[in-house]
Parts: sequence; C-alpha cells; structure tokens
Amino acid sequence: MSTLLDSIATAEAAGTLLDSSAENIRKMLARGTSPLAEAVIGELAQAGRWDELNNRFFRAMAFGTGGLRGKTIGEVVTKTEAGLGRPDGRPEHACIGTNAMNDYNIARATRGLATYVRQWHERENRPGRPSIAISYDTRFFSREFADLAAKVMTDLGCDALLFEGPRSTPELSFAVRYKNAAAGINITASHNPPGYNGYKVYFDDGGQVVAPHDQGIIDLVNAGDDSYEPLPEGKRGKVIKIGREIDEAYMARLEKLIVDPELFRRTPPLKTVFTPLHGVGGVIIVPMLHRLGVECWPVPSQMVPDGLFPTVKSPNPEYPEALKLGMELAEIEKADLVQATDPDDDRMGVAARDASGKLVLLTGNQIGSVMVWYRLKRLFEKGILNDANRDHAVVIKSLVTTDLQKEIALGFGVKCVETLTGFKYIGSKQRAYEEKLPAETQANYRNLSEEETREARLKNSLFFVFGGEESYGYNTGDFVRDKDGNAAVICFAEVAAYAASLGITVVTLLDRIYSEYGFYLERGESLTFEGAEGAAKIKKLVDSYAGNPPKEIEGAKVLSVLNYATQDLHDSEGELIPKEAMIVFEIDGGWKVAVRPSGTEPKIKYYLYATEKPASGNFSPEELASTKVRVAEGLEKLWQWLKADAAQRAE
Repeated sequence: MSTLLDSIATAEAAGTLLDSSAENIRKMLARGTSPLAEAVIGELAQAGRWDELNNRFFRAMAFGTGGLRGKTIGEVVTKTEAGLGRPDGRPEHACIGTNAMNDYNIARATRGLATYVRQWHERENRPGRPSIAISYDTRFFSREFADLAAKVMTDLGCDALLFEGPRSTPELSFAVRYKNAAAGINITASHNPPGYNGYKVYFDDGGQVVAPHDQGIIDLVNAGDDSYEPLPEGKRGKVIKIGREIDEAYMARLEKLIVDPELFRRTPPLKTVFTPLHGVGGVIIVPMLHRLGVECWPVPSQMVPDGLFPTVKSPNPEYPEALKLGMELAEIEKADLVQATDPDDDRMGVAARDASGKLVLLTGNQIGSVMVWYRLKRLFEKGILNDANRDHAVVIKSLVTTDLQKEIALGFGVKCVETLTGFKYIGSKQRAYEEKLPAETQANYRNLSEEETREARLKNSLFFVFGGEESYGYNTGDFVRDKDGNAAVICFAEVAAYAASLGITVVTLLDRIYSEYGFYLERGESLTFEGAEGAAKIKKLVDSYAGNPPKEIEGAKVLSVLNYATQDLHDSEGELIPKEAMIVFEIDGGWKVAVRPSGTEPKIKYYLYATEKPASGNFSPEELASTKVRVAEGLEKLWQWLKADAAQRAE
C-alpha cells in the first residue's frame, strides 16, 4: 500500500495525475474495504496509465436531477477487472473509480434515495412501508446493480418492487403509478455505447424527479458514501417480484391510445419490421402489434438481449446504421415500415417508404410532427375534440424540437407549451394538469379508464394530446410520465395505416403537411470531448458562447441571443422556465441555432433550424422539392461555419 501511495504522490507532483484524482484515490484506498479497488489502482499505476486513472477519479460521479450515468467498463480494462472472463465478453467486475458506474455509486445513490423516500413518506403520514419500483435493461451489470439497489433499499426500510426480468423505462413509469410506489429506479444508459450504464430516478407520480425532490435526494446522496447501517431486521423492507401483472395492465392501457382501431383491420394488413436493438422493446411491442392486427416481422439477431449490442456500432435508433438490418429484412418481406427502439425502449426511430417505394429514414422531428398532425386531425374528426373543448387540449414539445409541431397545434386551435430539454419537464406539466382536477377526481385518478381520465381533463384541466422531443422521444398518454417507445411504435403504425387507407405513404403524408404549414428542416450535430480534459473543453465552449456570442453566423446577422442559464424566460402558460445551460441564437432570415451541453454524454450539442414558407398558398410538388435541396445545402454551410468557430473557441 505504501508503495502505491508513493507512486500516486509522485505522479501528482509531476502533474501527470490531477490533484482531485489523487485525493479521490487516497480516500478510496484509506477505506480499506475493497481489495479489488487497491488491485485495480495498483495495476493502472504500475502501467503508467495516469490518463485512465484521471478519467476514473478526477471527480466523484455527480448525482444529478436525472440520477447517474457513466462508464461501467473503462477504456482500459485491468486483469483484475476482467477476472476469469465471460462468454458474453463482459468483464467480471465493473469499472473501479469514483467517476464510474459501479457498486460503490449504485449503493451510494440508493442509500440517499431510500433515506429521502422514507423521510418523505413519514412527513406525508402515508401508511405502511414506502415502496420503490426497480426495472433494468439488458446492459452489462444491469441485473447486478438492480439486485444491489434492492438490497440497500430494503436494508433501509423500503420495499423493493423488483421486475422479474428486463423491462422498459416507460413500463417502469407506469408501474410506479399502478402500484402507488413512492419512487422508481431504472438501471439503464438508454442508447449509450456498451461500456456505459446508468441509474434513472422517478418519483411517486411516475415522472423523473423534479424540484423540490431532486435537490433533496441530491443532498442526501452527496452527504455520504456507500456505507450505511441496516435497520433492525423487523424494520427492513421486502423484495417483491413484479412482472406479468404489470405487463397486462400496461398493454390494456396502451391499446386505448389508438384513435381508430378499424384502420388495422383493413386488407392487406400493415406490415412492419421491428427491432429492439438487443434491448427490452420486444417484451411489449411484438405482442401489442399482433394484438392490434399489424403483421410484425422482428429482426431475429437483434431480438437477442445482449449488452454488447453486437450487430450495431451504437444502439441508437437515431443513427441510420442501427436500422440497417431492419431495412434489409423489410425489403425481403416487402414491409411498409421499419421501427426500432433503443435498449431501454423509450426512443423510436423509423424508416418508411416514399411514393417510389424506397425506404426513407425519418428524423425525430418528422416522426413527431406527423404524429401530432394525425392525432389532432382524427381526434377532431371523431368528435373527441371540438370547438367547445379545444381550449382544454395541449401539445407539449421541448424548446429544441421543431417549431412545425407548434404551428400544427396552433393551426388546429390547440395550445402548445414548450419546455426545456428532458422529458422530466413534460412529465412535470402532466403532473400539474392532474393536480388541477377536482380533489375527488385526483384521489381516484389512477383507477379511472383512459376515456374517464380524458373526459375529466377536457372538462376541468388540460387533455395531453402529445409530447415530443427531437431526440426520438414521444408520448401520447397520461398514464406514463416519460417518453414511451411502446406507445410510439403502435401510434406511428396507426399513422402509416391511415396513410395507406388514403392510398399514399407516410412520406407523402408528411409532404402534404409541409405543403400546408411550410417546410421545416432541422439538423442535430454534436462535438464529443471525453474524460477530464474533455469536460474542461465543453465548459470553455459554453462560457465562450455566453460571454462572447457571435454577432454574425455564416454571414447572417444574429438578431437575438436567449441565454436560458441567466435570463428570466417564461413559457406560454406564464411559468418561469428553470435555469439551464442553453443558448439560442436567432438569425436573420428566420433560421436559428441552439447550443447546449449534454446532460448525459460528454458532448456539446448543436441544433440547427431552417424554415421556408411558400410565397402564396401551398407549395407545389416542384417548389417543395427544390426548397428541400436549397435548405439542406444551407444547413450544411451553417454547420461547417459553427464547427470551425467552435474549434477556435475551444483552443
């Protein structure tokens, strides 16, 4: 031990090991509770891998408002971590480090969460023991982390409602509400690469934690480490397995989201290829599509749960490569659609056929826009929405999502509310609308049917028609308070069935929407900066845009700068938007650029927006075609300018 500490001190003095890294390493070694940690740190120090030690120890992993997310497998895997090896290619042990997803941080987070939940439960005078629902995806270490979280929370007096097998993020949200749990945890890193995992926290409404609970949990998590004193045996909680009962209740509710079930009963049936990208999506989606009457062709190799995600470079339905195998199968089976969900099944990507029969990848903005248009149109045609109650309907989108969705909502006379990025803000709006209902309705709200809740909201509050983000997240129901890949798949399939009933494709339907509302094109880009050095570069860029915003962007004058971190800005309901690191530049000509650091990945994100309206009336097909080319070329030039400008600012 003394030799290892000497090596740490020498590296720190030489500047090859950051002071913060050295301090965190010494604290971990001083505890003396993990021979594994000492062996791993020793291996890396002996090999001179100070860069790896800096990345693992330069900070204690911050428990943020969404929980935790980080690497569970290091860039360098030591022999100690690799252990005996496993057939699935996973190391035997998770990455050692204060800035890594491992047993230390899972236990630390659960200790803080369980303590807060128990205190909240007592303050609210709720009967019995509080319960926390736990789900997990197919990632490496997810099941082990879920079991560890269950142990810690039961030791500290909470029941653990643990799913018997991998389940999706939206089903976890549903389970929290269905079982009246005090909170929920999903062990997932969503669409991140195989080396990552995470810990996503929900509160009693089924939404991600927001104020005031977020800060209360953060304070308790950061107040200590992974150590705790278990309660006496009689005061501990129990592990309660859940599964099929939740699946059936959730599927029954999903089915009610379909506006016109008869569309699926037409001949020939809609044909879709589906892939969960080795994640959990197949648990609900495949049986739901069959139940509705959709002919579903799963991608066999990608139905296999596998944390290595071996058939894709990244399990993100946003990337064209992730849908490659699905598109190949669609050509063989002559399918109308390809639909893909990410590993935790809260995002959905789509490829649909155009008028020529070619499969075309749609962006998250396009998918959401055609869903908003369809649901509003059909809800009015069915009489569910009408002139008398349209003021009680709402579409919610994030500020970085296409303005086309706002134009569509306003075109139908329905209000559109914009929130910060993150479905927790959309979920928070849903909770606020529920709390506007009469007290007697609120008390029984979770037991009401979809029709009953819709009627109550249209009469006394706001009926949530659709919520969406450009990052391939959508929700069409109030019984889940997060983005829902399951609902997205079936509801988009309904859009495709509707287009087929008109004798057109989804892509042609989207062009008709553009022709009426104007052409909107968005482009999402990001710059990645890994590790401790990368985090410093991201901060430097953010500070530069705030302190020295550009006066011109690609030759066009910047008309306004909205800094969501410093300015008091309000949404369309008059509510103050929470402070967040995001800057929006509005450019002459109606275009704009938004810049924000990612909350879950080592990236700074750029959102580019272009809009063109027809000179008069609607676009003709020829005008729309030429407009698409011209606008796409303009966005390419805009991105090249932003990238060059960022390179200068980062130096």
